[in-house]
Amino acid sequence: MTDLPEQTDRVATGPDGNPSGPVPSGAPVPSGPATLASPPESAREIFGAEQLRLAVRYAGLLASEGLLRGLIGPREVPRLWERHLLNCAVVGELVPDGATVLDVGSGAGLPGLVLAVARPDLSVILVEPLARRTAFLVEAVSVLGLTDRVDVLRGRAEELRRDFPDGAAPVVTARAVAPLDRLAGWCLPLVEPGGRLLAMKGDSAGAEITEHRSAVVRSGGGDPVLRRCGERWLDPPTTVVEIERAAPVPGAGGRRRSERGDRVRPRSSRRTRG
Repeated sequence: MTDLPEQTDRVATGPDGNPSGPVPSGAPVPSGPATLASPPESAREIFGAEQLRLAVRYAGLLASEGLLRGLIGPREVPRLWERHLLNCAVVGELVPDGATVLDVGSGAGLPGLVLAVARPDLSVILVEPLARRTAFLVEAVSVLGLTDRVDVLRGRAEELRRDFPDGAAPVVTARAVAPLDRLAGWCLPLVEPGGRLLAMKGDSAGAEITEHRSAVVRSGGGDPVLRRCGERWLDPPTTVVEIERAAPVPGAGGRRRSERGDRVRPRSSRRTRG
């Protein structure tokens, strides 16, 4: 698995450095779903037969509306399954049954919406600051029939911190958002005590752990652990850095209870439902 870009760069580049902004006028545009490969055999094992049908619908949305709105790059369409959908779905190996998952910097729904599709037992909160991305997420959640257990919040992780001084969810995920030190500072305050941050990373994960271990601990995290997900199906497997919230988060005051499995509804954040 190659290094993923930071979330803040997604408007300009895709995971391979190709443009992922809106396709310029007059430029050749792939024909959306027509260029989308069929799901590989491993997809049926990872998603299950019932959920795979939903995953196929989501893949079609990414390959059509996601492409037209600049949420993925044109070259990503033929490899959506291996590079994105399966890559994200296997992270579910690290998510407890019936958990609430808060996905920071969701973009086009990776990995949060993929986890919601793959795992009907999960409640998922998609957090994304850009309006055009949240608009896509709201539509996708509605089309996929997931409005009963998926919420979309427009905002940044650091803005949500004041609403949840004792954490928002037992599991917080992030893919290609920021280096580990900054990511821990933004996301660990949103993890309930004893819960975990699951940061999807690329080849640099081991080096990031070595470089930023002390910063992670200062942010209230335990020792970062490198995990490999989907080894049965993916080559290379998905790389995840798992960090437990093991200590109080610096600067967090007060207490507010959030029960596992409950949907979280911030008071001051901009919330959108599909």
